[in-house]
Amino acid sequence: MSTAELKPLEPFRQPELYLNRELSMLAFNRRVLEQAKDGTVPLLERLRFLCISSTNLDEFFEIRVARLQQEVVSGSVQAGPDNMSPAEVLRRISEEAHRLVEEQYRVLNEVLIPLLEREQIRFVRRTEWNPEQETWVRSYFEQELLPVLSPLALDPAHPFPQILNKSLNFIVSLKGRDAFGRRGGIAVVQAPRALPRLIQLAPEAGSGPHDYVFLSSIIHTHVNDLFPGMDVTGCYQFRVTRNSELFVDEEEVGDLLRAVEGELPSRRYGDAVRVEVADNAPADVAAYLMNRFELSADDVYTVNGPVNLNRLMAIPDLVDRPDLKFPAFVPRLPQRLAGSKSLFATIAQGDVLLHHPFESFAPVVDFVRQAAADPQVLAIKQTLYRTGAKSAIVDALVEAARAGKEVTVVVELRARFDEEANISLASRLQEAGAHVVYGVVGFKTHAKIILAVRRENGRLRHYVHLGTGNYHDRTARLYTDYGLFTRDPAIGEDVHKLFLQLTSIGRVSKLKKLLQAPFSLQKELLAKIEREAEHARQGRPARIMAKLNALVDPPIIQALYAASQAGVRIDLIVRGICCLRPGVPGVSERIQVRSIVGRFLEHTRVYWFHNQGQEEVYCASADWMERNFYRRVELAFPIEDKLLRARVVKEALSNYLADNAQAWVLEPDGTYRRLSPGGQPAFSAQETLLKSLTEGAAS
Repeated sequence: MSTAELKPLEPFRQPELYLNRELSMLAFNRRVLEQAKDGTVPLLERLRFLCISSTNLDEFFEIRVARLQQEVVSGSVQAGPDNMSPAEVLRRISEEAHRLVEEQYRVLNEVLIPLLEREQIRFVRRTEWNPEQETWVRSYFEQELLPVLSPLALDPAHPFPQILNKSLNFIVSLKGRDAFGRRGGIAVVQAPRALPRLIQLAPEAGSGPHDYVFLSSIIHTHVNDLFPGMDVTGCYQFRVTRNSELFVDEEEVGDLLRAVEGELPSRRYGDAVRVEVADNAPADVAAYLMNRFELSADDVYTVNGPVNLNRLMAIPDLVDRPDLKFPAFVPRLPQRLAGSKSLFATIAQGDVLLHHPFESFAPVVDFVRQAAADPQVLAIKQTLYRTGAKSAIVDALVEAARAGKEVTVVVELRARFDEEANISLASRLQEAGAHVVYGVVGFKTHAKIILAVRRENGRLRHYVHLGTGNYHDRTARLYTDYGLFTRDPAIGEDVHKLFLQLTSIGRVSKLKKLLQAPFSLQKELLAKIEREAEHARQGRPARIMAKLNALVDPPIIQALYAASQAGVRIDLIVRGICCLRPGVPGVSERIQVRSIVGRFLEHTRVYWFHNQGQEEVYCASADWMERNFYRRVELAFPIEDKLLRARVVKEALSNYLADNAQAWVLEPDGTYRRLSPGGQPAFSAQETLLKSLTEGAAS
């Protein structure tokens, strides 16, 4: 049945109404790649976007494709809302991912490399080395590479080696006999992770200021030195991507930290899900690797260039060319905080809102530091999801614990790909005397909250920071996020109850102002969507706006369809995955979905409901996905101050809905169309925020 035939009163469960989650993720990655092709983006930033698209694809294979392959192996035919089986999804992924990879290398070879060369930034090919460079490279190989390389010939005494996840390797074909009379065959050369993948050629070799060679080129050139007396008939780089999902049976383990710690090494050698091989490798070599890793032809990707594009991410940092990068900016400190000696005194006078990265993250760090040093602060409680191996906030928590404060930290050990860093900081906090817990078995703690309990005039006051993003110094400069400081008694009490849930056991306590997953968040959102629908049915104005990273949850999508059908205007700004299909006649023609891809990663989650003119605005840690509603501890917090609420609506919603420079509109057929200014002035939401929030505008 086509979408045009859908009847208005059907329950919105038809597969035609749902876009596939995995294909939607690949569509987002294509939008990222488009930034690498955008001539208005500074050149080194275009290279960075290319690398980001490659990194995203790696993680997609490590987690999403790996999970689907496991489902197929187990015989699962269970389909999602789109009614596509795991096998069908994998087939479609392979088709789209192959096109995406081909485009990535086309952009690198045909677009970016020539443009970089014009700027005297060169990746010098082996065929282009002059005699001085050849001499320098040989010396580098003999001194830096040869001592650490261990070529492995394959025979009964030398089985195929374990190949690390995403490592650089070479398969080498050989002829002749060695010192023991063994015939040549196949060998594998593994490049240790410690070796740089890009090496800058020295000026004395007649090289320019930004001339680089790939490690793979050096090994290719001198691979014969690794097999003395043999004839190398072929040398081809390859890389294997493996299943990187950690499995920990939380119900069975006695110590979650030790269990996660024990599982981390297995990530390097999980089941293979993809193999990338140089496109000049003969078909029999690619087939050999495919069979060795028990993959199908759909899982083999031939590439015209380095098998790991991510390594080019080093170039923007190595090359000091500000003219080829985004202009630097200094995040603003809001006026209310600029002259403040005590954050507690400022927050006591009214809520404070921060919009990162345009406004400084420093007040968040200072909040913990001041709490650690303030003799009136008795306790500090905080959740940590991703914070980085070196964290000023963790330093402050350690100092607080050492100073005798009651410090409680909920560390989420299962934050994907940050498990090792989180284990390290958890151990450090414990050694300092902090109480460290790992949340609730079966649920990731994804809420971002800090609570400082302070004695004032004989009473205990709750000072709270709530955020949409992680307590991570680096991502606070790259991601858009909101943070709210408040001394609101009801919110403070709600946060206190939440920490009791996370550290102790007991029944769910009803919260006064915060919406919490896995208990009330989805239910409250469905009620608010239905309330708007009822207003529309009664002929009253009704509207919903939301800014999210992902929209996947079927009950929420069905409620939005019903609201649209009732007459509610719905504007959704969804950065990545969106399974809702907008613009379907009779179902979703009042729903608009757009995605913004630009300099900063859009990470804010904001929900807005018209509510008969008594507008409600929430910022949240949660996207509208099943995992956020059912399997995570999440919070949505209201913005109640009238001026701050207006700020959020203007900055995070109206601003992005007006974007015609970096916006992509989701069409009914599931494709994305990039908006262009046409005859109108170009308007970029991110650039507007940079100008208004980093140049001294009032808070």
